Formats: sequence, C-alpha cells, structure tokens
Amino acid sequence: MDKGKVLLSVSGFSPQRWHELLSARRDVVLAPQGPNDPSITYAVVWKQPPNVLSGLPNLKAIFSIGAGVDHILADRTVPDVPIVRVVDENLAQHMTEYVVWRVLDHHRFGGLYRAQQKKKIWREPPQRTASDIAVGIMGLGNLGRAAARALLALGFRVNGWSRSERSVDGVTTFAGNAGLRPFLNATDILVVLLPFTAATKGIVDYGLLKELRRRNALGGAVLINAGRGKLQKDDDILRALEDGTLKEASLDVFEVEPLPKTSPLWGHAKVFVTPHAAATSDPNFLVPPMLAQMDAHDRGEPLRELVDRQAGY
Repeated sequence: MDKGKVLLSVSGFSPQRWHELLSARRDVVLAPQGPNDPSITYAVVWKQPPNVLSGLPNLKAIFSIGAGVDHILADRTVPDVPIVRVVDENLAQHMTEYVVWRVLDHHRFGGLYRAQQKKKIWREPPQRTASDIAVGIMGLGNLGRAAARALLALGFRVNGWSRSERSVDGVTTFAGNAGLRPFLNATDILVVLLPFTAATKGIVDYGLLKELRRRNALGGAVLINAGRGKLQKDDDILRALEDGTLKEASLDVFEVEPLPKTSPLWGHAKVFVTPHAAATSDPNFLVPPMLAQMDAHDRGEPLRELVDRQAGY
C-alpha cells in the first residue's frame, strides 16, 4: 500500500537528521511538488513557511517538532486536520533538568557566589532548606508535572496553576482567573511553562510579578521562564528587577529571539540568560513515535496527543 509522502518543513535549523530518520520508513520531501501536491499525507513542521500546508488535498495530520504549536496555529491557512503535539520522556527530562538547575541555583546563592568569586570574597551566607521555599509552576501539562515531581522529591513546596482544574499528587493547585492571585501570593520562585495562546500573550507582566511573595526565605521573588518568549514582557521584567519586585530571573525565552545584542538583559547582574535551550527537540527520540503514530493511523487507529485548536495547545 502506498503510504504517501511526509513533508518535512522547518526553519531555523538544519533538518538533516530529521530527514534521515523519517526516510528510514517513509518517503520524505522538503517541499510540495506544486501548490496542490496530492502525494503528501503527513507533515512534520517547525515554523513552516506560510501557506505551505494549505493546498495539500490528502494531508491527514500535522506533527509539531517542538513542544509548542503556536507556530502552526499562527498560519490561518493551515487546513482543518489533526495536529499532534510532542509528548516525550526525553523532552520532559530536558525541561525538568533545566527547571531543577535554575531553581537550585537561585536557592543555593548561585548569583551571589559568582559575584563573590570575581571579587575573591570568601563568605558563606546562612543556608536555607528546600522546604523553606515555595516553587510555583504556571502550566501543569506534561512538562510542568514532570518538573513538579522532581522538585517535590528535593523537598521544595510546590504550587501549580493552570487554566482549568488539575490534580497533581503533592502539589497545591490553583486554577483560572480566580486562582491566579492566590497562587502568586503563595509563590517564591515562579516557573513559567505555559503554552503560548491568545489568552497567555504577555501574561508575565509587571502586575503579575507584583503579586509574587517577596518576604520569604530567599529575600525576594524569583522568575524562571522556560515556556515561550511572548508570554512575558521584557521591559516589565527589567522594571521589576530594578525596583526590587524581583530579586533575580532566569530567562530561556524572550519576546524577540535571538535576544538582540542591545538588550539590557544580557548584562544585567540579576539575570541568567540561556538561548532557548531548556529542552531541545531530539529527533532520535521524537521521530520513532511520530512514525509509529503515522503507521497506526494508516491502519485506522486514532491519533494521540492531539491539539485542541480552540484552547491553542
């Protein structure tokens, strides 16, 4: 049986390894053969060119290479076919490592010790225990839940906020608009892992940061954003750092990426910058389940981990 072709359409990085792994079991093309190519049945994409999917009459499903799908939904010409999001243990492990790393660095005086090292200062501040600190995770999807479990195992108190009610063992959960302020008021270190949607655009603004608990064992509130850059307002974060609303921040994502060299965030003494590297999509782990889903769908089985277009994730 002719399985049809897989369109691999990405921008921002080389698709070579993705192409190699997909080609082991599927016929892969990097562009349609004409505007209405009938041979393409699946698409694997990341920030695909506008309109590239719109005229494919036999397209069965679209697979996102990254955890987010806003790059797909932003193109209003994308056909009404299922969109499959990435859910993978390897991706969750990478994100969990990043979150735990940054939480521990803020908790264990990483910024202070780096500054002291430059000045050759030998001074040990009083050490806190993890149970003194409440980490609040905005976004309790697969990545947020994995990070929460790791932080609980280290002894941190963990809060979680999501748009709708969620239950996670050991986590104090809050939901919706009514739960947002109580969640923030009970949080010392805010970890942002939300998807980017119309409802979450710019949600991490000065007003939200002002609600974080500043009188705490850390000596101030901390922000960690490893979700999406457009969730935050960079200028508001800078304002919060300057007036003491925030003590420190670890930022992996930004409103404009790559972060412009002129951005004051690069050299800010209270900011730790990483280049959208918290959880890189590894084709060695992500391609096999994509191929398995394609094969199963060709046999008539339903697709899993589908995106809710209305919710945006």
